[in-house]
Amino acid sequence: MNPEDTALLPRLLRNEAAAYRTLVERHHGALRRLARAIVGDALAEEVAQETWIKAIAALPSFEGRSSLRAWLLRIARNEAIDRLRKESRTGESESLEDEVLVDRFAPDGHWRPPPAIWSHETPEALLATRELAAVIDAALHAMPARQRSVLTLRDMDGLDFDEICNILDIPASSVRVLLHRARQRLWMAIDAHERK
Repeated sequence: MNPEDTALLPRLLRNEAAAYRTLVERHHGALRRLARAIVGDALAEEVAQETWIKAIAALPSFEGRSSLRAWLLRIARNEAIDRLRKESRTGESESLEDEVLVDRFAPDGHWRPPPAIWSHETPEALLATRELAAVIDAALHAMPARQRSVLTLRDMDGLDFDEICNILDIPASSVRVLLHRARQRLWMAIDAHERK
């Protein structure tokens, strides 16, 4: 467990308001990002708020088998999935038929056609453009929820594979496949934008 969260836990169990504020400041962004990846923008804040309500109520039963952050993210994941069920949304396909990079490679494994040169600028300069940010945002919203969740947890929140497996309750092999597919979709969107 994170040493900062370990020191915070006894204060939380004593119901210190300052400890709760610190906990929320540390982890609310990650909870909201995960919720957004699963349920979208409209419901993300509600899911994050419900997560806090459930986590605070369950805090006395926290056993410390995972980090406090991973525990909170697992609650957020469960809350987001429950919200999806309540909203009667249908699941999204994760099948290989959805992959469109197949025609980008020749039988010998070489590019067909080669990728375009995106820019001679730094990655920071690319991300600073509003147009590219809109392309990335659209690509993220078009991804299946599980791909978006794995990409968010790994590339935005920096969690390791074990934590992601624990939070999303999926095997490591699935996390790797989902991350690969999400990164491919994002790459394709950026590549298509840069080819314009």
